[in-house]
Amino acid sequence: MWTEKFEIDKFNQYNLVEGKKQSTCPLCSHMRKKKKGLCAVLNWEKGFGTCMHCGKTFQLHTYKRITDTKPKYIKPTQKMMNAQYSEKLMTWFKSRGITKDTLQKMKVTEGPEWMPNVGKTANTVQFNFYRSGQLINTKYRDGRKNFKLVKGAERIFYNIDAIEKTDEVIIVEGEIDALSIIECGIEHVISVPNGSTTMHPNLEYLDTSIHLFENKKRIILALDSDEAGRNTQAEFIRRLGAHRCFTVDFSIMTYVNENNEIIKCKDANDILKQFGKAALIGLINSAEEIPLEGVTSISEWRKEFCQYLVNGMKRGYTTNISSLDNIFSTYSGQYIVVTGRPSSGKSDFVDEMILRYSLKYGWKIGIASPENMPYTIHSGKLLAKLCGKWVKDRDSQHEKWFGNALDWLDNRIKYIDPQEGAFSLEYVLEKGAQMVQKFGIKVLVIDPFNKIRLKGSLNKDTVAYTSDYLCAIDEFCRKHDVIVFLVAHPRKPSGLDVKNYEPTFYDIKGASEFFDMSPHGLLVHRDYANDLVKVKVLKVKFAHLGINEAETYFRWNKSNGRFSEFREQITNPNLAGDCIIDNSNYFVEAAENDRNEQSIQVQSNEEQGLSIEENVPF
Repeated sequence: MWTEKFEIDKFNQYNLVEGKKQSTCPLCSHMRKKKKGLCAVLNWEKGFGTCMHCGKTFQLHTYKRITDTKPKYIKPTQKMMNAQYSEKLMTWFKSRGITKDTLQKMKVTEGPEWMPNVGKTANTVQFNFYRSGQLINTKYRDGRKNFKLVKGAERIFYNIDAIEKTDEVIIVEGEIDALSIIECGIEHVISVPNGSTTMHPNLEYLDTSIHLFENKKRIILALDSDEAGRNTQAEFIRRLGAHRCFTVDFSIMTYVNENNEIIKCKDANDILKQFGKAALIGLINSAEEIPLEGVTSISEWRKEFCQYLVNGMKRGYTTNISSLDNIFSTYSGQYIVVTGRPSSGKSDFVDEMILRYSLKYGWKIGIASPENMPYTIHSGKLLAKLCGKWVKDRDSQHEKWFGNALDWLDNRIKYIDPQEGAFSLEYVLEKGAQMVQKFGIKVLVIDPFNKIRLKGSLNKDTVAYTSDYLCAIDEFCRKHDVIVFLVAHPRKPSGLDVKNYEPTFYDIKGASEFFDMSPHGLLVHRDYANDLVKVKVLKVKFAHLGINEAETYFRWNKSNGRFSEFREQITNPNLAGDCIIDNSNYFVEAAENDRNEQSIQVQSNEEQGLSIEENVPF
């Protein structure tokens, strides 16, 4: 077995004859007239069986996750608290409105540290991150506004211990903002460890502390009043629930700078410096509720509306596969139906898309897939796509990139296990909602439609059942701002070439509701004669997101399961140019070192002009 993350819990759970390649089916044989018919094909090496009668795949064994796979974090050395700070540092903090008492209370330290951005040791202020009284991480800031965290240490909220027993929490974007609010006598404030970003926010530190938010009645989001801050605020609201989130807008307060310019306040420290404690306390206490869900007016999206009038609608999320991105993109909060003949590569191409979304945007993925069980085998397929080759030899398992790849998969891919041996849509969406909150998943894969049933509508006719099913998925997407991939098989053709026929949206099992209700549809079609895979846009809801009926061609790469696109996309596959072959390993040591080097730079140096030592504030 390639993975070390799972081990067999119960061997041969159905008590079949060990080693036999054929057997009765433990799922359906007891309900058939020919109860002893050998209708199941068994693969003992891979641990699963497939029934030729009911079409279901089942695990021969049960598996359990090995529990000691949590990341091993480095812990920084405990800092000795000095009774005194340097005069320059105290002058700087005084200019920010923060006193020595607050610094000592929060165990802020000062001392020399090597800073990679300037390539030398510099005097730094050190913000120490504690959890349960233990030092977990330290953020260093020098006088030139370079930042770094301890490499290999866990990232957690700053001042996380302060909210363990409170029913309210204030979340800010930096340690200085947290100190500013503590200076006002309000202690239940925490700061994110790595600022905000205009890309998809990485809230892994929320994953490990989500239990601390279960009892919170009020969550006040006092993040920076810029695009990055609003982006992170939206993700917190998505994860923690709009019903208990309140927001603070610092930009409503303005001041005049030394150049006689009117400046909008950006954060909590701006308010403290310019207007004092009473003003900051007043803004926190007057935090506004999130608008009523489901009811909006133009005032709430006026900025986006004005941008739309000038620039048109922004493009949707893409995969970095140029030929596909030219004809298809999507927004979150929508679902994508993927269809195609059996063995056409539907699930495999969905894997390609979700991995590329995760690599590009940092998204986490939830998967509910009877089609891909056991998940150990499916994870092996994902590993090959990431590492550029099928990993079959033990020597690879000792390479650094192998461990990095497993850690990446463990962090980004979350599987939903069946409930009592089966899946239902109600159960999958319930688990999906929990994974949004705990892990922040942005994509959920349901594969396939016909094996994950909507139990509450089984007694309805096909049209009503399909309508209920798609409405449930649509509601889930909108509520949690998630993209759902729904893999749906077509009906078997009648009077046509079964091997070569190309299904349409209307051929999906479940009537025309799929075409009428779905915002997006993709066809994955394998052309055996030309060894090609065609991906066709069956439907795209908005014209700016793609091109209806457009198509692109790929060749499946046998070396790693990736889909190789052609340099020139043309309609005649016999004339197609060379494929773009990619066998690179995304987790080679050089790339990992480069990422690690970048990760310690939490924020860029915004004051590169301060090159003279005397100009550094501390």
